[in-house]
Amino acid sequence: MAEVGVFEEQRPRLFGVAYRMLGSAVEAEDVVQDAFLRWHKADRVEVPAAWLTKVVTNLCLNRLASARVTRERYVGAWLPEPVLTAGGVLGPLETVEQRDLVSLGFLVVLERLSPPERAVFVLREAFGHPHREIAEILDVDEAHSRQLHSRARKHIAETRRRFAADQGQHRRIVDRFLAATLDGDMAGLERLLADDVVSWADGGGTTTAARRPIVGKTKVLRYLLGFHARPEATLVAAEVAEVNGQPAALVRFGDGLAAVFAPEIQDGLVVALRLVVSPAKLAYADTQAK
Repeated sequence: MAEVGVFEEQRPRLFGVAYRMLGSAVEAEDVVQDAFLRWHKADRVEVPAAWLTKVVTNLCLNRLASARVTRERYVGAWLPEPVLTAGGVLGPLETVEQRDLVSLGFLVVLERLSPPERAVFVLREAFGHPHREIAEILDVDEAHSRQLHSRARKHIAETRRRFAADQGQHRRIVDRFLAATLDGDMAGLERLLADDVVSWADGGGTTTAARRPIVGKTKVLRYLLGFHARPEATLVAAEVAEVNGQPAALVRFGDGLAAVFAPEIQDGLVVALRLVVSPAKLAYADTQAK
């Protein structure tokens, strides 16, 4: 029987792998727990980190195969589950690159990769595994691992813009964005939104949310001002916190987390906005915040 203490040392890293693979904190926890059960039953393991990484990666690959069908039937836009990262739950996020790799926008881009491409990209880019180790984890040869990595990088380069705002500037813009949205400040929002801004909302079909992307400053502005017009707007409490490595707005109604606004910033303007209001998607972050 494998030692529990050895597994617990690996748990944070395993959760980080699973979350980046699945975009779901709840599913990532399930995968890690499943890995623990397998670890508990295993005989002596020579290299625990490698063994556990392989188990978690393959459990995630199995889930991704079925998740693709489910997400094709998803009501409205699908967004990852937001995670509060100031406490280090997803590992160190000390560089711009590390923060970008767990941002909500980047995780959406990873959805376009095949499961093996995503696995190789996450293991290589986020955790620094050499291709020799990745090949062993995926049961492929090293040349194939390199090919998958190359394809993944190409797909990402074709669809992902780089956002270079430093954390301080990003935080100031999100502060202003949140205040202007809650105050119904049309002029303030106009100054913050890029002309081609796009907004996505994930309500999961269980709460009110736009089911299609909203494109352009005029339409997004009207959409945001609608929040201020709601009767419950005077009863919400809001703050800025680090979500998936980036400053984002947390909106609470009563005792629960009601929404996460995650703006992406470029050249001092909000160029993309991801809004998570699905209670199921907010459950993990809500637990973190309490």
